[in-house]
Amino acid sequence: MAQVIPPTERNAHARHLFAGLPRTYDTMGRLLSFGQDPRWRRFLVSRLGARGGKVLDVATGTGAVAMEVLRQTPAYVVGLDQSEPMLREAVGRTAGAGVASRISFVLGDGQRLPFPDATFDALTFTYLLRYVDDPAATLVELARVVKPGGAMAGLEFHVPRKRWEPLWWVYTRGVMPAIGRVVSPSWFEVGRFLGPSISAFYEHYPLKEQVPMWCGAGILDAQAKLMSFGAAVVIWGTKRG
Repeated sequence: MAQVIPPTERNAHARHLFAGLPRTYDTMGRLLSFGQDPRWRRFLVSRLGARGGKVLDVATGTGAVAMEVLRQTPAYVVGLDQSEPMLREAVGRTAGAGVASRISFVLGDGQRLPFPDATFDALTFTYLLRYVDDPAATLVELARVVKPGGAMAGLEFHVPRKRWEPLWWVYTRGVMPAIGRVVSPSWFEVGRFLGPSISAFYEHYPLKEQVPMWCGAGILDAQAKLMSFGAAVVIWGTKRG
């Protein structure tokens, strides 16, 4: 019998946080990012190139990045997430979009992927590393399932450049919780959590240290691009072949 690994405190908190969000997740993502979140996702997927094959989308959520992969490439996509409510929403959305034959979904943890080595031609992940216990080890695990020469790309929130940081601080600590309170208790909790979570992550793992972590995971030529005055960052590279 397979060993059942209990969720860590971070896993459990992430599952709780996302449980009440699926129906409004994409709409609120666009609203709270001033329409930038879809642009970030498009740029993320563009880093894969127009390659086909099989792509793994980790922390797929409602499947927005997975469907963007289908729009930009001829690939088959596997979307993985640890939240059952988010995956149910993703299944419904992909079925409604008529792309169900090119995509499948798996319930799983990005820190312990249920796939053999070198299974996928490319891999994407979105807003994942703040929710794991060891980002460097998670990058190693993600790279493990990518074929040599395959692409890996990740999207994460970022603390804006110093000129914009005071406004970002007011927005994330004051405005976002206020908007969340109007929408639902779940979004109020997210609004209170997000800003401090982003700040704490970059205090521990500044961007100048993250790129070497990618290289340490076997991702060559890893590079980063700040988006929207530094409110988000996309990092990508190619697995050592």
